[in-house]
Amino acid sequence: MKTPELKPLLAERLKLLMPDKEDFNSFLEILKKPTQNSIRCNTLKISPEELKERLEKKGWKISQPFIEYKEIMIVDGKIANEKITDSHINNKHQSASAVPGASAKDSENKLQDLAPGELGRSLEHLLGYYYVQEIASMLPVLALKPKPGETILDLCAAPGSKTTQIASKMKNSGTLIANDVNLGRIRILVTNLERCGISNTIVTRNQGFMLCKKLKSQGFQFDKILLDAPCSGEGTLRSNKATYEMWNIQSVKNLSNIQKALIASAIDLLKKDGELVYSTCTHSPEENEEVLDFVLNKFKGIVNVEKINLPVKCRVGLTKWNAEQYNKDVEKACRIYPQDNDTEGFFVAKLRRIK
Repeated sequence: MKTPELKPLLAERLKLLMPDKEDFNSFLEILKKPTQNSIRCNTLKISPEELKERLEKKGWKISQPFIEYKEIMIVDGKIANEKITDSHINNKHQSASAVPGASAKDSENKLQDLAPGELGRSLEHLLGYYYVQEIASMLPVLALKPKPGETILDLCAAPGSKTTQIASKMKNSGTLIANDVNLGRIRILVTNLERCGISNTIVTRNQGFMLCKKLKSQGFQFDKILLDAPCSGEGTLRSNKATYEMWNIQSVKNLSNIQKALIASAIDLLKKDGELVYSTCTHSPEENEEVLDFVLNKFKGIVNVEKINLPVKCRVGLTKWNAEQYNKDVEKACRIYPQDNDTEGFFVAKLRRIK
């Protein structure tokens, strides 16, 4: 499918975010490439080592890009017309896709793409051994660092990629509330929770800020909150061509107002020293740094922006956009660009309630 052209205003804004011509051209080039086939091992059901071995026996070439997060895997392709043996898999001197006696170059030439839908049709996927998830989408939960026994709120949860990731990190202990407003999406969320064997999660259906208001009135407080906010989706241009057509500046402004209402409501539910991770799959400063700046002004002396370490290249948050000046602490946020990491685009920031 041919890559559509960016709307002139969107292109102009992205150029301002990436003023270096070579950088912007790299951005445009990677938009023409499909995203990698990335999956996340569901450690509630299987270890990364066992899953990798099972998938390699199917002929899939598996790589694990991050030593500290072995559950994150990339399916580089599958070996064409070769019988996979245990000795082939266990030979540490060969790549996962190499055939005995073949050079690395030869083995790469024997790789072929997975068939359309093959990732979702495999027995391992149906059993809930892995979740098909883009790597950038996994990063907010890595920043949140859920732990067993904690009380956590996933405010905009459906369809459940991050909810299942949180529950896996919690080892199915503690309490996780997963909320969404769309009933159709909630049905998908529940299906994914069941497939992945999640048992510590309560699913609610409500407007995010209304749920926060109700929970606050009942005295609920959380150790951690994930707000993966609804956004304009500029970071999904590689995988969702509809974004090219759907994007408009009025939506950006409207979504920014919704995001501010959501994050302000959520902060009221944090315990002292509680943490909130705010994320979007857009590059728009109005939906990212402007939201953080709003929070830091509204909750001055109550919340801080925390520095986060993620296993990808991050660019700092912007302190200036057009005529707007933002709090200098928004620099601690992480801007993720597709050309830097061969992922989709994302924005991740962490706030801590200090009193």
